[in-house]
Amino acid sequence: MSDGIFIGLGAPDKDGGIPQTLNLRRANRHGLIAGATGTGKTVTLQGIAESFSALGVPVFLADVKGDLAGIAMAGSPTAKNADKLVARAREIGLDNYSYADNPAIFWDLYGEQGHPVRTTVSEMGPLLLSRLMDLNETQEGVLSIAFKYADEEGLLLLDLGDLQAMLAYCAENADSLSARYGNVTKASVGAIQRQLLQLESQGGDHFFGEPALDIHDMLKVDEKGRGYVNVLAADRLMQSPKLYATFLLWLLSELFETLPEVGDPDKPVLVFFFDEAHLLFDDAPKALTDKIEQVVRLIRSKGVGVYFVTQNPIDIPEDVAGQLGNRVQHALRAFTPRDQKAIKAAAETFRVNPDLNVETAITELKVGEALVSLLQEDGSPGIVQRTLIAPPRSRLGPLDARERAIIQSISPCAGKYDATVDRESAEEILAARGQAAAAAAQAAKAQAEADKAAAAQAKIEAKQREAQLKEQARQEAAAAREAARPSSFDKAIQSATSSAASSVGRQVANEIGRAVFGGSSRRSGGIAGQLVRGILGSLFK
Repeated sequence: MSDGIFIGLGAPDKDGGIPQTLNLRRANRHGLIAGATGTGKTVTLQGIAESFSALGVPVFLADVKGDLAGIAMAGSPTAKNADKLVARAREIGLDNYSYADNPAIFWDLYGEQGHPVRTTVSEMGPLLLSRLMDLNETQEGVLSIAFKYADEEGLLLLDLGDLQAMLAYCAENADSLSARYGNVTKASVGAIQRQLLQLESQGGDHFFGEPALDIHDMLKVDEKGRGYVNVLAADRLMQSPKLYATFLLWLLSELFETLPEVGDPDKPVLVFFFDEAHLLFDDAPKALTDKIEQVVRLIRSKGVGVYFVTQNPIDIPEDVAGQLGNRVQHALRAFTPRDQKAIKAAAETFRVNPDLNVETAITELKVGEALVSLLQEDGSPGIVQRTLIAPPRSRLGPLDARERAIIQSISPCAGKYDATVDRESAEEILAARGQAAAAAAQAAKAQAEADKAAAAQAKIEAKQREAQLKEQARQEAAAAREAARPSSFDKAIQSATSSAASSVGRQVANEIGRAVFGGSSRRSGGIAGQLVRGILGSLFK
């Protein structure tokens, strides 16, 4: 195995030139490729990437303009500028220069130009999400509570719908959750939900879900021992810088957590190239920049090299730029004060070459030339050299749809990630619980209304029975009174009897009176007669 990657031929010396070689044992110390538009930095990136692949090192490329996909196909002598590339190869002594393809796997967060790249909300975790959404301490605490409750309740957080449902649940049950975990306010939940909507509007709903990417699928080598070049279609992704930063930070963090410590291996485990790197840091919250700097600083011990490709070296934050040991600086233009500042800053980052005025050289470099400073075997930076860059062997330019489809069809990951999997997770479970609770509440309400109606009906029926009993008692009393009252016939008989008795009594009394008192009937009808008649009358009643 070669000990390094030939970058190009430096300034001539007595031996004809100084080869600039990227030491494989120091390739994990990261790097920077910078230069103005049209100076050749993308071509330099492609040449270095295919050299890593040829040496068995897997590579990851963010293809911002769509032209890096050509690395999967061999170059052609009929291609545009092919003669210039051949001439440059001859000039720097590449007598064995020939065209070659590279094993490639295409990826796309939107699933349009490659295998979809997904991860779950749970794998991202509350800390990274908080950094990406620039949440304050209180909001970050609420998000952590949502994750903890979901974990305790066995609620899978797979996509943004799950997280939104979980946050809605937290808002609805803020009082009970506050008593259990700490303060949860609806205002904090609402702020988090608004940030999630922004992330979703940039395509976050495509990134979060299943099947989640197995990071080892980016560490594959083909049957010839060449590392696969993982090409991320980023032309559309660049329009969503927050999502791009989300993906980058997750991927680096996932590698850091997954890969073992290896120190400085004989060759990197994986090398990243992030084109248009300034987009990662434009308007990025400081917490995110700090996290990227931390991961970049620590991930080298996992054998991972990260190379930023940008137009202006001052686009990279100082804390990140300080970690970039291998540097290739293409031409810069001194058109504005900012350009002049960038030239001065770039010149000051190189190890001084007494034979080279770096500030002047940066503005004089032609296409395909660069100022190169690479880490040496002992880890120290090499003296900066004006270097003619080696041309790549693969195609310089995009693939057409048919070529891309062919590459996709023979991918080692074909069929693994293409179909979305929608398992039962927090959103479905909470929705089911809500429906069950609503159904139970509706049933309870219906039962209460039924009980109320039954009670009202029972009251009505009781009143009806009471009225019926009262009416029955009244009727029975009336019947009893009626039964006790003599009938007309009985009254007639009684009257007749009384009349007859009175008549008989009077006659008897008269006779007794005459017998006792003698005399005429008028005298016997006096006081004594009346008394006798009264007594006898009573006896005949």
